[in-house]
Amino acid sequence: MNRTERIIPGDGDRASELAPGIQLHIFAGGHVGAQGLTTCKVTMQAQSMLTYHTHPCSEAITVLEGRSQVLVEGRRYHLEPHDSVHVPGGVAHSVRGASTNAPTVLHTAFASEAPTRDFVASRFEVVDCLESDASWPEHVTRFEGAAIYQLAPQARFRDLFGGRFGARGICGGYGIFEPGTSLPCHLHHFDESITIVTGRAVCQVAGREYELSGYDTAWVPRGRPHRFINRSDKPMAMIWVYAGDTPDRVILDQGYCEGVLSIASLSDSSLGRDAN
Repeated sequence: MNRTERIIPGDGDRASELAPGIQLHIFAGGHVGAQGLTTCKVTMQAQSMLTYHTHPCSEAITVLEGRSQVLVEGRRYHLEPHDSVHVPGGVAHSVRGASTNAPTVLHTAFASEAPTRDFVASRFEVVDCLESDASWPEHVTRFEGAAIYQLAPQARFRDLFGGRFGARGICGGYGIFEPGTSLPCHLHHFDESITIVTGRAVCQVAGREYELSGYDTAWVPRGRPHRFINRSDKPMAMIWVYAGDTPDRVILDQGYCEGVLSIASLSDSSLGRDAN
């Protein structure tokens, strides 16, 4: 199947009410052709709550705006913007909008193109936790404590969830680009979802360009040359998610992103993948 990129607006392709005061907006997922990946925006009114439930796959919850409380089998975490928690498949958890005067906005990612949800009875004693313990199934990443690294000059990244944190089938994090910054042209061996959370971005994919802002999301299938550019005079930031445990990328000549060179000219061996 020939899959090409899709740009999903900040309000998503599909919207539904998960519970009173909780709106779900789907970005990437099976409905746009994504494989092994769904990303969403969840908007929670003050004190609204999604009761205990499980998923059959890994889920990562990252706060975009406001504050949230995530309870995992009774362990309660108070999350600030860009804090993230990974919950493995089959583990019961609940989410509450903890902001008092404004909605809480979350980014959620699932290691499935069609995740399901099963609600379960709550019989857990609540205990407040600052950090997760290695013996517990969940993993909490505090944004302020996450290691910072550069993929290009003035493009700084932090990993929020992934295989080394217990996730299976997804990994992701936060990246901020200073004005004039871009990543080199590259591709991945799995699908990617990129949501712009601050500023304005240009997404360049195999000769096409798209402008994104305000939670607009780009879904890029595996094997498609792409890069993100900040052509504005203000910082731009994103939440990125890959449909794999560990990030990988193959750096390409810029011409593949600009459309001057064709990806068909690259051999499978040069991309580091099997011919099948």
